[in-house]
Amino acid sequence: MRAALALARRGLGEVWPNPAVGCVIVAAGRVVGRGCTAAGGRPHAETEALAMAGDAARGATAYVTLEPCAHHGKTPPCAEALIAAGIVRVVSALRDPDPRVSGRGVEILRRAGVSVVEGVLEAEARDLNAGFLSRIEQGRPLVTLKLASTLDGRIATHTGESRWITGPAARAHAHLLRAENDAVMIGSGTALADDPELTCRLPGLGARSPVRIVFDGRLRMPLTHRLAATAEDIPTWVVTLAGGDRNRARAFAAAGIELFECPPGPDGAVDPVAALTALGSAGLTRILVEGGAHLAAALLRADLVDRLIWFRAARMIGGDGLAALVGFGIDRLSQTPRFGRVDISTVGDDVMETYSRI
Repeated sequence: MRAALALARRGLGEVWPNPAVGCVIVAAGRVVGRGCTAAGGRPHAETEALAMAGDAARGATAYVTLEPCAHHGKTPPCAEALIAAGIVRVVSALRDPDPRVSGRGVEILRRAGVSVVEGVLEAEARDLNAGFLSRIEQGRPLVTLKLASTLDGRIATHTGESRWITGPAARAHAHLLRAENDAVMIGSGTALADDPELTCRLPGLGARSPVRIVFDGRLRMPLTHRLAATAEDIPTWVVTLAGGDRNRARAFAAAGIELFECPPGPDGAVDPVAALTALGSAGLTRILVEGGAHLAAALLRADLVDRLIWFRAARMIGGDGLAALVGFGIDRLSQTPRFGRVDISTVGDDVMETYSRI
Protein backbone atom coordinates (compact mmCIF):
# COMPACT_ATOMS: atom_id res chain seq x y z
CA MET A 1 0.00 0.00 0.00
CA ARG A 2 2.89 2.39 0.62
CA ALA A 3 4.04 1.76 -2.94
CA ALA A 4 0.50 2.49 -4.17
CA LEU A 5 0.42 5.74 -2.19
CA ALA A 6 3.75 6.78 -3.71
CA LEU A 7 2.30 6.16 -7.17
CA ALA A 8 -0.82 8.16 -6.30
CA ARG A 9 1.26 11.16 -5.23
CA ARG A 10 2.54 11.50 -8.81
CA GLY A 11 -0.91 12.62 -9.88
CA LEU A 12 -1.30 15.54 -7.47
CA GLY A 13 -1.97 18.71 -9.43
CA GLU A 14 -2.68 16.87 -12.70
CA VAL A 15 -5.76 14.72 -12.20
CA TRP A 16 -8.46 17.12 -10.95
CA PRO A 17 -11.41 16.88 -10.64
CA ASN A 18 -10.63 13.22 -9.97
CA PRO A 19 -8.72 11.89 -6.96
CA ALA A 20 -5.07 10.89 -7.25
CA VAL A 21 -5.11 7.10 -6.92
CA GLY A 22 -2.40 4.44 -7.00
CA CYS A 23 -2.77 0.70 -7.62
CA VAL A 24 -0.30 -2.16 -7.22
CA ILE A 25 -1.16 -5.72 -8.30
CA VAL A 26 0.68 -8.57 -6.60
CA ALA A 27 0.68 -12.25 -7.66
CA ALA A 28 2.64 -14.97 -5.86
CA GLY A 29 4.65 -12.38 -3.93
CA ARG A 30 5.67 -10.48 -7.07
CA VAL A 31 4.47 -7.11 -8.36
CA VAL A 32 2.93 -7.73 -11.77
CA GLY A 33 1.20 -4.42 -12.37
CA ARG A 34 1.24 -0.85 -11.13
CA GLY A 35 -0.50 2.31 -12.16
CA CYS A 36 -1.69 5.75 -11.11
CA THR A 37 -4.43 8.07 -12.27
CA ALA A 38 -3.31 9.62 -15.55
CA ALA A 39 -3.20 13.35 -16.27
CA GLY A 40 -6.70 14.72 -16.70
CA GLY A 41 -8.14 11.98 -14.49
CA ARG A 42 -8.28 9.16 -17.07
CA PRO A 43 -7.40 6.32 -17.29
CA HIS A 44 -7.85 5.32 -13.67
CA ALA A 45 -5.07 3.70 -11.66
CA GLU A 46 -6.70 0.26 -11.69
CA THR A 47 -7.02 0.32 -15.48
CA GLU A 48 -3.34 1.18 -15.87
CA ALA A 49 -2.23 -1.51 -13.42
CA LEU A 50 -4.44 -4.19 -15.02
CA ALA A 51 -3.08 -3.33 -18.48
CA MET A 52 0.46 -3.87 -17.20
CA ALA A 53 -0.43 -7.10 -15.39
CA GLY A 54 -2.30 -8.71 -18.28
CA ASP A 55 -3.09 -12.37 -17.65
CA ALA A 56 -0.97 -12.30 -14.48
CA ALA A 57 -3.83 -10.43 -12.77
CA ARG A 58 -5.88 -13.64 -12.56
CA GLY A 59 -5.79 -14.84 -8.96
CA ALA A 60 -3.84 -11.75 -7.81
CA THR A 61 -4.34 -9.13 -5.09
CA ALA A 62 -4.87 -5.45 -5.95
CA TYR A 63 -3.74 -2.78 -3.48
CA VAL A 64 -5.68 0.44 -4.17
CA THR A 65 -5.45 3.74 -2.31
CA LEU A 66 -9.15 4.55 -2.84
CA GLU A 67 -12.23 2.38 -3.16
CA PRO A 68 -12.59 1.26 -6.81
CA CYS A 69 -15.25 3.28 -8.62
CA ALA A 70 -18.68 1.79 -9.18
CA HIS A 71 -20.30 4.17 -11.65
CA HIS A 72 -20.32 4.30 -15.42
CA GLY A 73 -18.64 7.47 -16.68
CA LYS A 74 -16.28 7.85 -19.60
CA THR A 75 -14.99 4.38 -18.72
CA PRO A 76 -16.62 1.29 -17.13
CA PRO A 77 -16.43 0.93 -13.32
CA CYS A 78 -13.03 -0.11 -11.99
CA ALA A 79 -14.71 -2.56 -9.61
CA GLU A 80 -16.09 -4.47 -12.60
CA ALA A 81 -12.72 -4.29 -14.40
CA LEU A 82 -10.98 -5.88 -11.42
CA ILE A 83 -13.55 -8.69 -11.36
CA ALA A 84 -13.29 -9.30 -15.10
CA ALA A 85 -9.49 -9.50 -14.84
CA GLY A 86 -9.74 -12.27 -12.24
CA ILE A 87 -8.55 -10.34 -9.18
CA VAL A 88 -9.48 -12.37 -6.09
CA ARG A 89 -8.55 -9.93 -3.33
CA VAL A 90 -8.67 -6.14 -3.06
CA VAL A 91 -6.96 -4.20 -0.30
CA SER A 92 -8.26 -0.63 -0.10
CA ALA A 93 -6.99 2.30 1.96
CA LEU A 94 -9.98 4.63 1.93
CA ARG A 95 -13.70 4.62 1.16
CA ASP A 96 -14.61 7.01 -1.65
CA PRO A 97 -16.91 9.76 -0.26
CA ASP A 98 -18.35 10.45 -3.73
CA PRO A 99 -22.03 9.47 -3.37
CA ARG A 100 -21.86 7.70 -6.75
CA VAL A 101 -19.31 5.30 -5.27
CA SER A 102 -19.30 5.30 -1.48
CA GLY A 103 -19.55 1.65 -0.45
CA ARG A 104 -20.90 0.54 -3.84
CA GLY A 105 -17.51 -0.41 -5.22
CA VAL A 106 -16.84 -2.64 -2.24
CA GLU A 107 -20.34 -4.12 -2.52
CA ILE A 108 -19.86 -5.01 -6.20
CA LEU A 109 -16.56 -6.72 -5.43
CA ARG A 110 -17.92 -8.73 -2.50
CA ARG A 111 -21.02 -9.81 -4.43
CA ALA A 112 -18.70 -11.24 -7.06
CA GLY A 113 -16.80 -13.22 -4.42
CA VAL A 114 -13.76 -10.94 -4.24
CA SER A 115 -12.23 -10.69 -0.75
CA VAL A 116 -12.02 -7.05 0.36
CA VAL A 117 -9.88 -5.56 3.14
CA GLU A 118 -10.48 -1.90 3.96
CA GLY A 119 -8.72 0.82 5.95
CA VAL A 120 -5.06 -0.10 5.33
CA LEU A 121 -3.00 3.11 5.81
CA GLU A 122 -6.24 5.07 5.80
CA ALA A 123 -4.78 8.14 7.53
CA GLU A 124 -2.02 8.43 4.92
CA ALA A 125 -4.53 8.02 2.09
CA ARG A 126 -6.83 10.63 3.61
CA ASP A 127 -3.95 13.11 3.90
CA LEU A 128 -2.89 12.47 0.31
CA ASN A 129 -6.36 13.07 -1.11
CA ALA A 130 -7.39 15.80 1.34
CA GLY A 131 -8.17 18.07 -1.62
CA PHE A 132 -10.54 15.63 -3.30
CA LEU A 133 -12.19 14.89 0.05
CA SER A 134 -12.61 18.62 0.72
CA ARG A 135 -14.31 19.19 -2.63
CA ILE A 136 -16.73 16.29 -2.10
CA GLU A 137 -17.44 16.84 1.60
CA GLN A 138 -17.21 20.65 1.90
CA GLY A 139 -17.85 21.76 -1.65
CA ARG A 140 -14.56 23.64 -1.93
CA PRO A 141 -10.88 22.90 -2.64
CA LEU A 142 -8.24 22.35 0.00
CA VAL A 143 -6.49 25.68 0.61
CA THR A 144 -2.77 25.84 1.38
CA LEU A 145 -1.41 29.28 2.25
CA LYS A 146 2.28 29.70 1.44
CA LEU A 147 4.17 32.57 3.01
CA ALA A 148 7.83 33.60 2.72
CA SER A 149 9.02 36.15 5.23
CA THR A 150 11.81 37.36 7.46
CA LEU A 151 12.00 36.15 11.05
CA ASP A 152 9.89 39.14 12.10
CA GLY A 153 7.13 38.31 9.60
CA ARG A 154 7.92 40.90 6.92
CA ILE A 155 7.50 40.17 3.22
CA ALA A 156 9.06 43.36 1.83
CA THR A 157 10.78 46.55 2.84
CA HIS A 158 8.78 49.76 3.24
CA THR A 159 9.70 50.59 -0.38
CA GLY A 160 8.15 47.32 -1.58
CA GLU A 161 11.41 45.48 -2.35
CA SER A 162 10.86 41.75 -1.83
CA ARG A 163 13.16 39.90 -4.26
CA TRP A 164 14.51 37.83 -2.82
CA ILE A 165 13.85 37.35 0.90
CA THR A 166 14.33 33.59 0.78
CA GLY A 167 17.09 31.72 -1.02
CA PRO A 168 17.11 29.69 -4.26
CA ALA A 169 16.41 26.36 -2.53
CA ALA A 170 13.24 27.70 -0.91
CA ARG A 171 12.11 29.25 -4.18
CA ALA A 172 12.68 25.94 -6.00
CA HIS A 173 10.59 24.14 -3.37
CA ALA A 174 7.83 26.71 -3.90
CA HIS A 175 7.81 25.79 -7.60
CA LEU A 176 7.44 22.13 -6.62
CA LEU A 177 4.42 23.10 -4.52
CA ARG A 178 2.90 24.69 -7.63
CA ALA A 179 3.34 21.43 -9.53
CA GLU A 180 1.50 19.52 -6.78
CA ASN A 181 -1.53 21.82 -6.75
CA ASP A 182 -4.35 22.26 -9.24
CA ALA A 183 -4.14 26.04 -9.04
CA VAL A 184 -2.04 28.87 -7.62
CA MET A 185 -3.89 31.95 -6.41
CA ILE A 186 -2.89 35.55 -5.67
CA GLY A 187 -4.64 38.82 -4.94
CA SER A 188 -4.87 41.73 -7.35
CA GLY A 189 -2.36 43.74 -5.31
CA THR A 190 0.30 41.08 -5.82
CA ALA A 191 -0.58 40.83 -9.50
CA LEU A 192 -0.16 44.59 -9.91
CA ALA A 193 3.02 44.89 -7.86
CA ASP A 194 4.94 41.83 -9.05
CA ASP A 195 3.55 41.03 -12.53
CA PRO A 196 4.27 37.34 -11.84
CA GLU A 197 4.14 34.34 -14.19
CA LEU A 198 2.98 31.82 -11.54
CA THR A 199 4.32 28.91 -13.58
CA CYS A 200 6.37 25.91 -12.49
CA ARG A 201 9.87 26.55 -13.76
CA LEU A 202 11.66 23.49 -12.42
CA PRO A 203 13.57 21.50 -15.07
CA GLY A 204 11.28 18.86 -16.55
CA LEU A 205 8.15 20.12 -14.78
CA GLY A 206 7.21 23.04 -16.99
CA ALA A 207 4.18 21.17 -18.31
CA ARG A 208 2.83 20.89 -14.76
CA SER A 209 2.16 24.59 -14.30
CA PRO A 210 -1.16 24.97 -12.45
CA VAL A 211 -4.21 27.03 -13.27
CA ARG A 212 -3.46 30.65 -12.33
CA ILE A 213 -6.12 32.50 -10.35
CA VAL A 214 -6.29 36.19 -9.44
CA PHE A 215 -8.72 37.58 -6.86
CA ASP A 216 -9.51 40.85 -8.62
CA GLY A 217 -12.85 42.25 -7.55
CA ARG A 218 -12.73 45.28 -9.84
CA LEU A 219 -10.69 43.84 -12.73
CA ARG A 220 -7.73 46.10 -12.03
CA MET A 221 -5.09 43.83 -13.54
CA PRO A 222 -3.72 45.33 -16.77
CA LEU A 223 -4.19 43.16 -19.83
CA THR A 224 -0.56 43.86 -20.68
CA HIS A 225 0.61 41.94 -17.58
CA ARG A 226 2.17 38.53 -18.07
CA LEU A 227 -0.77 36.63 -16.58
CA ALA A 228 -3.13 38.14 -19.14
CA ALA A 229 -0.67 38.06 -22.04
CA THR A 230 -0.11 34.31 -21.61
CA ALA A 231 -3.70 33.33 -20.77
CA GLU A 232 -4.20 31.63 -24.14
CA ASP A 233 -1.36 29.23 -23.33
CA ILE A 234 -1.78 28.70 -19.58
CA PRO A 235 -5.26 28.54 -18.00
CA THR A 236 -5.86 31.82 -16.20
CA TRP A 237 -8.94 32.54 -14.11
CA VAL A 238 -10.03 35.76 -12.42
CA VAL A 239 -12.43 35.85 -9.48
CA THR A 240 -14.30 39.14 -9.54
CA LEU A 241 -17.41 40.87 -8.24
CA ALA A 242 -20.67 40.20 -10.01
CA GLY A 243 -22.17 43.14 -11.90
CA GLY A 244 -18.88 44.87 -12.68
CA ASP A 245 -17.76 46.75 -15.78
CA ARG A 246 -19.08 44.66 -18.70
CA ASN A 247 -16.68 46.16 -21.24
CA ARG A 248 -13.76 45.29 -19.00
CA ALA A 249 -15.17 41.78 -18.48
CA ARG A 250 -15.45 41.27 -22.23
CA ALA A 251 -11.85 42.39 -22.70
CA PHE A 252 -10.67 39.87 -20.11
CA ALA A 253 -12.66 37.11 -21.81
CA ALA A 254 -11.23 38.07 -25.20
CA ALA A 255 -7.74 37.67 -23.75
CA GLY A 256 -8.57 34.05 -22.87
CA ILE A 257 -9.23 34.65 -19.18
CA GLU A 258 -12.12 32.79 -17.55
CA LEU A 259 -14.12 34.97 -15.15
CA PHE A 260 -15.83 33.77 -11.99
CA GLU A 261 -18.33 36.39 -10.86
CA CYS A 262 -19.11 36.20 -7.15
CA PRO A 263 -21.16 38.23 -4.66
CA PRO A 264 -19.50 40.63 -2.23
CA GLY A 265 -18.77 39.82 1.38
CA PRO A 266 -19.47 42.14 4.36
CA ASP A 267 -16.45 44.29 3.47
CA GLY A 268 -17.56 44.81 -0.14
CA ALA A 269 -14.77 42.65 -1.54
CA VAL A 270 -15.34 39.26 -3.18
CA ASP A 271 -16.87 36.82 -0.70
CA PRO A 272 -14.11 34.19 -0.31
CA VAL A 273 -16.57 31.45 0.70
CA ALA A 274 -18.63 31.96 -2.47
CA ALA A 275 -15.46 32.16 -4.54
CA LEU A 276 -14.04 28.89 -3.26
CA THR A 277 -17.40 27.18 -3.71
CA ALA A 278 -17.41 28.31 -7.34
CA LEU A 279 -13.84 27.09 -7.84
CA GLY A 280 -14.76 23.74 -6.29
CA SER A 281 -17.72 23.47 -8.68
CA ALA A 282 -15.23 24.02 -11.51
CA GLY A 283 -13.43 20.88 -10.37
CA LEU A 284 -10.46 22.24 -8.42
CA THR A 285 -9.37 20.17 -5.44
CA ARG A 286 -6.12 21.85 -4.29
CA ILE A 287 -5.27 25.57 -4.33
CA LEU A 288 -1.93 27.07 -3.33
CA VAL A 289 -2.30 30.68 -2.18
CA GLU A 290 0.86 32.73 -2.65
CA GLY A 291 -0.28 36.18 -1.51
CA GLY A 292 -0.71 38.87 -0.81
CA ALA A 293 -1.36 40.13 2.65
CA HIS A 294 -4.99 41.12 2.02
CA LEU A 295 -6.03 37.85 0.37
CA ALA A 296 -4.27 35.79 3.05
CA ALA A 297 -6.04 37.76 5.79
CA ALA A 298 -9.43 37.41 4.09
CA LEU A 299 -9.06 33.63 3.84
CA LEU A 300 -7.92 33.32 7.44
CA ARG A 301 -10.76 35.53 8.65
CA ALA A 302 -13.22 33.25 6.85
CA ASP A 303 -11.54 30.13 8.32
CA LEU A 304 -10.72 28.81 4.85
CA VAL A 305 -7.01 28.02 5.26
CA ASP A 306 -6.50 24.29 5.76
CA ARG A 307 -2.71 24.14 5.59
CA LEU A 308 0.02 26.69 6.11
CA ILE A 309 3.55 26.50 4.69
CA TRP A 310 5.82 29.23 6.01
CA PHE A 311 9.34 29.82 4.72
CA ARG A 312 11.43 31.94 7.10
CA ALA A 313 14.68 33.62 6.13
CA ALA A 314 17.23 34.58 8.77
CA ARG A 315 16.75 38.30 8.16
CA MET A 316 15.09 41.19 9.97
CA ILE A 317 13.38 44.18 8.36
CA GLY A 318 11.59 45.83 11.26
CA GLY A 319 8.26 47.47 11.85
CA ASP A 320 8.32 49.68 8.76
CA GLY A 321 8.42 46.64 6.49
CA LEU A 322 5.33 45.15 4.90
CA ALA A 323 3.68 42.51 7.09
CA ALA A 324 2.77 39.04 5.81
CA LEU A 325 -0.85 39.71 6.82
CA VAL A 326 -2.98 42.81 7.14
CA GLY A 327 -5.36 43.11 10.07
CA PHE A 328 -8.41 40.88 9.98
CA GLY A 329 -10.42 41.84 13.03
CA ILE A 330 -8.86 39.87 15.89
CA ASP A 331 -9.79 41.31 19.29
CA ARG A 332 -9.21 38.28 21.51
CA LEU A 333 -6.82 35.35 21.42
CA SER A 334 -9.81 33.01 21.36
CA GLN A 335 -10.64 34.36 17.88
CA THR A 336 -7.30 33.45 16.32
CA PRO A 337 -7.11 30.69 13.69
CA ARG A 338 -5.18 27.81 15.22
CA PHE A 339 -2.75 25.46 13.51
CA GLY A 340 -0.73 22.48 14.63
CA ARG A 341 2.80 22.12 13.31
CA VAL A 342 3.28 18.88 11.42
CA ASP A 343 6.81 19.40 10.10
CA ILE A 344 9.81 21.69 10.24
CA SER A 345 12.82 21.36 7.96
CA THR A 346 15.78 23.27 6.59
CA VAL A 347 15.61 24.28 2.93
CA GLY A 348 18.94 25.76 1.91
CA ASP A 349 19.59 28.65 4.30
CA ASP A 350 15.91 28.98 5.19
CA VAL A 351 13.46 27.13 7.42
CA MET A 352 10.19 25.66 6.17
CA GLU A 353 7.40 25.07 8.68
CA THR A 354 4.27 23.15 7.74
CA TYR A 355 1.06 23.47 9.71
CA SER A 356 -2.43 21.97 9.56
CA ARG A 357 -5.59 23.65 10.83
CA ILE A 358 -6.74 22.42 14.22
